[in-house]
Amino acid sequence: MNTDALIERLSDNLAPVRPGAVLRALVLGLGAGALVSFALMALWLGVRPDLAGAMSTFAFWMKFFYTLLLALFGLWTLERLARPGARADLQAMLVLVPLAAIAAIAVLQWTAAPAGTHRHLLMGNSHTVCPWRIVVLSLPVFAGVFVGLRRLAPTRPVLAGATAGLLAGAAGAWIYAFHCTENAAPFVALWYTCGIVLVGAAGAALGRVGLRW
Repeated sequence: MNTDALIERLSDNLAPVRPGAVLRALVLGLGAGALVSFALMALWLGVRPDLAGAMSTFAFWMKFFYTLLLALFGLWTLERLARPGARADLQAMLVLVPLAAIAAIAVLQWTAAPAGTHRHLLMGNSHTVCPWRIVVLSLPVFAGVFVGLRRLAPTRPVLAGATAGLLAGAAGAWIYAFHCTENAAPFVALWYTCGIVLVGAAGAALGRVGLRW
């Protein structure tokens, strides 16, 4: 059989991919994982008892939107990377926007605060557990997203895996914020981001192996 005949045989009866199939596969995994993660947070750590009052503060919405925007931009980037040969330069640049915003808020709080409060602004009361709790809460999300990603066709497995980890880490941090009572932007900028980066690094390592064609 010559090459043209082989290509024709392989392409027989191909059906077009439904519009939105890539995003749907990722969102289904993300949604299922997030539900498991939220249930885990509620049973393991508990929703903060002052949540209603906290929702009237800047600190709560700072954490809410930092992690949510990071997750949304991560999802957009991953949706592009899940397509063979697609570029995601714009989406990857947008991931830097919430990172830059939280860094700017952290610097403003740091410089405006009395020198004696700097250590507490950075370390808070839970810096030893915060990143690891985010990692744990990210695991169900990462599993759901990774399963969806394996059904697709990323051609850069390490980058796709790292982005899946970033998405999962940001989603896990968003869920953790419903428990966490830390209010300082320097704390969030350092320790929340540390937890997210850890999941991203793990995703890169797993992507190298698990996303190969």
